[in-house]
Amino acid sequence: MRLLIVNPNTTASMTATIADAAGRVANPGTSIMPVTSSMGPASIEGYYDEALAVPGLLLELSKGQSLGADAAIIACFDDTGLDAARALCGIPVIGICEAAMATASFIAQRFTVVTTMERSRLPVEALVHRYGMDSRAKVRAADIPVLSLEDPQSNARDRLRNEITAALRDDRAEAIVLGCAGMADLTLELSREFGVPVIDGVAAAVKQAEALVALGLSTAKRGAYAFPVGKTYIGLLEPFAPARMIPA
Repeated sequence: MRLLIVNPNTTASMTATIADAAGRVANPGTSIMPVTSSMGPASIEGYYDEALAVPGLLLELSKGQSLGADAAIIACFDDTGLDAARALCGIPVIGICEAAMATASFIAQRFTVVTTMERSRLPVEALVHRYGMDSRAKVRAADIPVLSLEDPQSNARDRLRNEITAALRDDRAEAIVLGCAGMADLTLELSREFGVPVIDGVAAAVKQAEALVALGLSTAKRGAYAFPVGKTYIGLLEPFAPARMIPA
């Protein structure tokens, strides 16, 4: 199968980290198609960044589907544009937050999501509620900018470790979910260090996408996720009119 993975920010080095994490868990017959958004913010930290990342994300999903992708992953823990993506695409689209929390729920009664900034914690808490995990999941912010995860001179990883320590002590977490795609390369290291399961949403999404394709399942196209109604779009959004975005 061909699995499209879209990084909805514009930082190519983060896409490389994401692609590496995906490749480590993908089945031999899965071809990973990693893509960096061509427009939008360098990182997604809060509602404003998230909103402006959606057009670029949808553009890459449209292109990827035209190139024959069998399923797609949105590699941002905010599940940026997930509902719009599912309406646009005729293939399964997986958000890494939903995938990570679903996976954690299979192996732990209580788990904590450790994300980056405080402004990112609140959107993730909203997703915890949306996905029905309120009674099982807590969310913590390690107060680290997303791009600092790639800077070896920063103390981002130490702050992440400190927050995991607090989650295990104070939340009585039985597993940890890493709340940023830029943390995808840390799962094995942190799991060994802390002695609990550490879940990366990118890896979880890969396995769930493979499962959906193997089962022959895709997004329902009646009701909420029906294809967008054909109409004219004007101004800068003219290229995003459904007739131009939905592959024939």
